[in-house]
Amino acid sequence: MVTPAACRAAAQWLHHERRLSERRACRPTRCPRRTKRYQSVRVEPEGLRQAIRDIAYAQPRYGIRRVHWWVRQQGFKTGRHRVRRIYREEGLVVRKRRRKRLKAVVRRPMSVPTGPVQRWSMDFVHDQLSDGRRFRIFNVVDDFSRQSAACDAATSLPSSSVTRTLELAFAEHGRPEALVCDNGPEFTCLYFLQWAARHRLDVQYIDPGKPIQNAFCESFNGRMRDECLNAQWFESLRDARAVIADWRTHYNECRPHSALGYQTPNDFALTCRAAA
Repeated sequence: MVTPAACRAAAQWLHHERRLSERRACRPTRCPRRTKRYQSVRVEPEGLRQAIRDIAYAQPRYGIRRVHWWVRQQGFKTGRHRVRRIYREEGLVVRKRRRKRLKAVVRRPMSVPTGPVQRWSMDFVHDQLSDGRRFRIFNVVDDFSRQSAACDAATSLPSSSVTRTLELAFAEHGRPEALVCDNGPEFTCLYFLQWAARHRLDVQYIDPGKPIQNAFCESFNGRMRDECLNAQWFESLRDARAVIADWRTHYNECRPHSALGYQTPNDFALTCRAAA
């Protein structure tokens, strides 16, 4: 279906580029002459375009929904369609990365916790420094509030480092009832199992080759890679830790989460604790 805007653009092109009269340009495009002559009278709020550019440049991987939410928080009473139009006119559209098409499989539904600090998910992310050295990032996510409970980057993360990071997270957020993880050697060795037994933790292992069963942490890992790791160049491990810590703070305290009604994870967790 051809839209009126497309008909008007075609008539404008015939009139100006082919130098046809207005009547002859409108006839083949079926564009009324009144539509061709129309001039927009809408008034754009002052500062809106600059505010959209500012948030898009500060957070290059933010899409239209989060940009619209952000400008609304800045006091602009505008709709999503206007923000989308300006967003596209400024050339700020986020390019989607192509993903490998997967075969359809039977997926097991995941049980969702009913409150914060009930179940945490754990997983690793890999990256490398500018000199080629590789390092790992150990991420822990609260499945209910989507908070980043812990984040540790190092060239080596054995079970002893994993348990130390978890104990620091327990001291800050409290101890959960269960932990969800894959079948990696850091989580299946005797040292980790004995540590989990001492803390009376229910360790839930996902099925091999089924990362969807650890969906909450996998989603967080994707956001970290897209918005932080792929957007930065790390010269040293210290530099990487500082950048990742800043991004984690932004994620917990400033970044709106669509699954939480565009609240930040920290605000959502505080709201749930206040209502309990």
